[in-house]
Amino acid sequence: MSTVSDFVHSKSKQLAYYVRFFLQQKIPYSELDLFFWDTMEEWTQVKKGKHLPYENTEQIFWHVLHQIHYWPQRTLIEDPYLRGELETCLYCLENEGIYPLPLDCIGIRP
Repeated sequence: MSTVSDFVHSKSKQLAYYVRFFLQQKIPYSELDLFFWDTMEEWTQVKKGKHLPYENTEQIFWHVLHQIHYWPQRTLIEDPYLRGELETCLYCLENEGIYPLPLDCIGIRP
């Protein structure tokens, strides 16, 4: 994956899969956390496009990654507002950002 766009496009579907399965309690939090760290490691390999403006999908992508890393496992599962926000974001990721950004979705590159 050589560009930001390629990276985000490739990892967005995977992110949606992991978060959705975690929220449905089909995978443990440890799998979601491992995906987060693997994604951060792969991000270091991206060399092109970091100076370009963000696309909607990329903002959502970074926002979701931040949320799953920031909030404790229990909060991710039990907080109805957070779950609703994540569901909206996952819907956008699965549909390649063709919908407007969810409110307060301000994901930025690490």
